[in-house]
Amino acid sequence: MQRLLIQNIGMLATPEGKSARRGADQGQIRVLQDAYVLIEDGIVAQIGTGTPSIADAEIIDAGGKLVTPGLVDAHTHLIFGGWRQNELGLKLHGATYLDILAMGGGILSTVNATRQATEDELYDKAKEALDEMLALGVTTVEAKSGYGLDMDNELKQLRVIRRLGEDHPMDIVPTFLGAHAVPTEYKEDREAYIRLLCEEAIPAVAKAGLAEFCDVFCETGVFSAAESQVILEAGKEWGLVPKIHADEIDPIGGSQLTEEVGAISAEHLIVCPPEGIAAMAKAGTVACLLPATSFYLGSTFAPARAMIQAGVPVAMASDFNPGSCPSLNLQFVINLGCLKYRMTPEEVLTAVTLNGAAAIGRADKLGSLEVGKQGDLVIWDAPDLNYICYRMGSNLVRTVIKNGKAL
Repeated sequence: MQRLLIQNIGMLATPEGKSARRGADQGQIRVLQDAYVLIEDGIVAQIGTGTPSIADAEIIDAGGKLVTPGLVDAHTHLIFGGWRQNELGLKLHGATYLDILAMGGGILSTVNATRQATEDELYDKAKEALDEMLALGVTTVEAKSGYGLDMDNELKQLRVIRRLGEDHPMDIVPTFLGAHAVPTEYKEDREAYIRLLCEEAIPAVAKAGLAEFCDVFCETGVFSAAESQVILEAGKEWGLVPKIHADEIDPIGGSQLTEEVGAISAEHLIVCPPEGIAAMAKAGTVACLLPATSFYLGSTFAPARAMIQAGVPVAMASDFNPGSCPSLNLQFVINLGCLKYRMTPEEVLTAVTLNGAAAIGRADKLGSLEVGKQGDLVIWDAPDLNYICYRMGSNLVRTVIKNGKAL
């Protein structure tokens, strides 16, 4: 048996439970001073205070610093070819996301670069990103397809995600997002593309076991609420759990759809209306908010406080992608959660750990430091939880421990 003992923890801060925390409970966390964590064969075996005597254990001295669960980034577009730095000037001159998309840029530009890239090229690029995320304290990440927009290239992206999951220390959770945009070749026959997704792509993805979730970009100029429902219901028939990009630019009914399709999460939600918040609260859908995207686009920020007050569990993620959020820094997201969403440090911690895990169906195994859960944690170069929410621009991670192994 492999034992790892992390002792001399100044503050251990963690949410608790095997499901998403909502309302006032989102801000209720367990805090221990002078704590220790014992991990056996990758699973948390003991948590307590003081200095225990454990035989045959490797010992890590936390140096009186803060320890939290490993961070969970529950929304990324990890696999893509190229970058889109050429769009920065357009944005500075007032072009919107939809303007750039209409010019053939945006998602469609990345689609072309992704189609041209080999699997190995996509693998190498994404691995570098994962290494950087891990160094920033992220131990689990969701990764979407969606830059292929045809059978071969969507499957190519998902195969890369599977390879990374086999090779990289991080847990990587795959999502099929073939409904990220309508590709150019189907511009005049969008119904045919929807049929391709529902009748060919989704069955192929499911049969190959390449994804757990089916996502769709429900937005003006992309997929309507009615079209999104058709795609998500097709995914459900093949065992893919629904997710939805909703209310990022226009409130066209995506957040209300969460209740109808039983979505595990709704993402973005920048302009989510009250009826959408009510639908998510009723359905138990996790609101996965992406404040770094709002920051980068100069747009408004999602109504996080209204969601928490309404009983919607709130998670936060990076939305790492080459267009609207070329950042994978979840520590920056933590800062924005406090400064822009007005969430407390305790609510923010839950948002990037347990609720993030719930948004990808992993709350029973990840997202908190509790006996029986996976031994994923971060030792911070920080004295307490407030410090990592307060400091900006520096990597405050001291040590990352994944599955009971220091990395």
